[in-house]
Amino acid sequence: MTRFDAAALAEVDGVLRAAARAEIMPRFRRLAAGDVRLKTGPLDMVTDADEGAERLIVAALAERFPGCIVVGEEACSADPGLPDQLATAPLAFVVDPVDGTANFAAGMAIFGCMAAAFVHGEVVAAWIHDPVGHDSVISATGQGAWIAGENGERGPPLQVARPVAIGRMVGCVSYGYLAEPLKSHVAARLPRLAKTWQLGCAAHEYRLLASGHTHLSLYNRLMPWDHAAGWLIHREAGGYAAHFDASPYKPATDRSGGLICAPDRESWEAARAALLGD
Repeated sequence: MTRFDAAALAEVDGVLRAAARAEIMPRFRRLAAGDVRLKTGPLDMVTDADEGAERLIVAALAERFPGCIVVGEEACSADPGLPDQLATAPLAFVVDPVDGTANFAAGMAIFGCMAAAFVHGEVVAAWIHDPVGHDSVISATGQGAWIAGENGERGPPLQVARPVAIGRMVGCVSYGYLAEPLKSHVAARLPRLAKTWQLGCAAHEYRLLASGHTHLSLYNRLMPWDHAAGWLIHREAGGYAAHFDASPYKPATDRSGGLICAPDRESWEAARAALLGD
């Protein structure tokens, strides 16, 4: 499979929605102490909802797309080599069952369920489902990006924000994972933008970006389950993204190098100069 048609796009969207109904929303604001466990730090956690949703999604995708590889975020905690398969598999999916787990565990309604499809290392389709809002942002290579409503109906195409001067840009700048001295350098330059914030949830940050509600995003840590879907959706909505050094981002293989997303190349260059320049 090299192209996802409407039926295949709806099929994967349905899998994410089913997992949200069965495993995620019944646990929202109902987690017991034992349902939440730390992984690498106080804000890197996993819940029964993450694990239950991932099991359901992996099984459903394997049934609907026989022979596919499914790389889930939680499975990668036990087997860090799993993402390496994304670069070569004829068909692979990367899945983040609950993006924004810390928000979910705190009872904040800012979390999402994400998936991206890879064909021989290239991202060809993407889904970001909002379990609270009952809708999904969907994209496929050459087909644009759009919101599928509660009943799956396709809305109008998404479009990134129109370019503006750097002092009028708003965006999500995730500088927490930057190494010093770059971390302090970027933090000191945030006032050059009109407004910045962090949602603690790449799913919703990419949704804001692709729908034109923010102008830019900056990330440092590039795990494929956090960025593959959003990167394609942003690109298909007309946006431009690249590593800090201006090289192209390759979701199947790149884990570092930073990422800046903006409405176009000129806006990207302005954002880079404002946040990373001398």
